[in-house]
Amino acid sequence: MKATSFDAASSLAVSTPVRHVLVVESDPDQRRRVVMQLAQWGYTTLAAVSAEDALERLGTTRVAFSVVAIRLPGLSGLDLVRRAPALAESGPIIMVADAGHSAQIVEAIQAGADDVLRRPYTAEDLEHAIRGVSARTGRETAAPADDTGERLQRELALLTSPRMREIQQVIEQAARADVTVLICGETGVGKELVARAVHAHSPRRRAAFVKVNCAAMPRELLESELFGHERGAFTGAHQRKPGRFELADGGTIFLDEIGELHPALQAKLLHVLQDGEFSRVGGRHNLKVDVRVICATNRDLGREVAAGRFREDLFYRLNVINILVPPLRERREEIPGLVEYFVRRYSRVFNVTERALGPDVMQAFLAYPWPGNVRELENFIKRMIVLQDWTLARTLVAPPTSAPAGPESLPTTRGTSLKEISRRAVLEAEREVIARALEQCRWNRVKTAKMLKISYRALLYKIKDMGLKQDPAVS
Repeated sequence: MKATSFDAASSLAVSTPVRHVLVVESDPDQRRRVVMQLAQWGYTTLAAVSAEDALERLGTTRVAFSVVAIRLPGLSGLDLVRRAPALAESGPIIMVADAGHSAQIVEAIQAGADDVLRRPYTAEDLEHAIRGVSARTGRETAAPADDTGERLQRELALLTSPRMREIQQVIEQAARADVTVLICGETGVGKELVARAVHAHSPRRRAAFVKVNCAAMPRELLESELFGHERGAFTGAHQRKPGRFELADGGTIFLDEIGELHPALQAKLLHVLQDGEFSRVGGRHNLKVDVRVICATNRDLGREVAAGRFREDLFYRLNVINILVPPLRERREEIPGLVEYFVRRYSRVFNVTERALGPDVMQAFLAYPWPGNVRELENFIKRMIVLQDWTLARTLVAPPTSAPAGPESLPTTRGTSLKEISRRAVLEAEREVIARALEQCRWNRVKTAKMLKISYRALLYKIKDMGLKQDPAVS
């Protein structure tokens, strides 16, 4: 599946009787991997290549839920949902939108989708969506109670550096006190792992852990996603929909990328934190919930407050306990353990023979600064395993030091102006920064443009002008 990673070792396993799932996807690689992943979780899938094919299959089998791509040949996934009432009656609908097409998400929700995934998405994203629609719609999707505890403990055991051991102590202390936690750090350092650990050690561990990415959906839909909506609240709101705060009642809600939250929603979140109450979109009455809030950001919220982009009162409400996760380059002693873990895990996922890495490969891993942190390391190992190319470590070249260059190291400048040399250096540096940002954001161009603080159109132009292409092996 292009630009999509599915982990067959994920925790979703069906302990109840086998149920059928409809998968409507025209891309053969993507369809195959979704079907394989669902089979790993114990589901029986009905795979359709088009909306017309899906309509035929729906006539003979009732499904627990459906995974429907919006972009299909002939009738679109939206047309399928609108024209097939039996689809919604069969169970929840999870639709798949294309990257960079926010309008598709709005249309999908209005058409009746219970959740929307945006490409590229991982097995974990799909798992969260299945659990979410099961709880939100009140319909049985055969998703059992979460059993990710063992995997969480294995991953926490890899955090062996002194600073991460200190953080684990803070996690245990923070878990006992039912207060908000703000987790800070660069992209890819493992902020969600810390959030899950706080929840797993808390008295709320048997209740729901609900994740919301505040930057992953359009602003106009995020309020409905967080707080729910009443029937008729807006065009396409055909029925009442509970929000993520309701789903997390008694448990924990994890607000990732909280720095991206719109000011209007910041005010509503502040009200929830102060009073534990909120109203659905279009609702007349307040709802009361008992939810613990954990937030994460890669931004400096102190600077955001000073710049007027983040509410000061909300910042102090969130920043009761602050956990700063250091970048991987500051805890290099963890790299060997992480490498072994990812090699073992993805060799199993991609069904290849596990291979021990030589000391030269490990030395290359240790020498590289990993600007994308643990996520970049994980994706690099995925690439090595998928391509079965163990020489890729040679491409890991640390950036040059800032030491002054000697005469022999200066480039040949005969016939080239100083202005031209400067222009080339700037373009090369810009290309490197954009390539790194795209990799860190998993080639989500909307998110990358925000990170780089340039327009979406400007980013598309630069990608084309610089000849940047996504590696199909990288999720």
